[in-house]
Amino acid sequence: MTVPDAVLVAAGAAVGAPLRFLLDRAIQRRVSGAFPWGTFTVNVAGCFVLGVVAAGGSHTAVLFVGVGLCGAFTTFSTFGHETERLLASGSRQVAAANVVGSAAAGLVAAAAGWWIG
Repeated sequence: MTVPDAVLVAAGAAVGAPLRFLLDRAIQRRVSGAFPWGTFTVNVAGCFVLGVVAAGGSHTAVLFVGVGLCGAFTTFSTFGHETERLLASGSRQVAAANVVGSAAAGLVAAAAGWWIG
C-alpha cells in the first residue's frame, strides 16, 4: 500500500513548520541586532536539505522532505516581511545584506546539497 502524495506533503509540513518556529526562536533569543538571523538560518538550511533530496531522493523523499518539510520549514513570506520592516525602519544596509546574503547563501547551500546528494 502506498501513501497518497498529499499525505506525504502534509506530514512533512507538520514537521517543518514547528521546526522552523522553534529554531527561529532559539536563534533570535541568542543573537541581538536588526539582522533576522533566525529566518536566514532556516532558509539556508532548507536550501541545503532540498538540494540533497533533489539530487537523489526517491519520489517519497522528495514529497515528504522536499515539498512538505522544506516547504513549511523555509519561509519566503517572513523573509519579505522582515526585509520590508528593515527598510521601513531605515536600515537599508541591513535589508540589502539580508536580500543579497539570503540569495547567495541559499544558492550556495542548495548547490552544496546537490553535490553531496
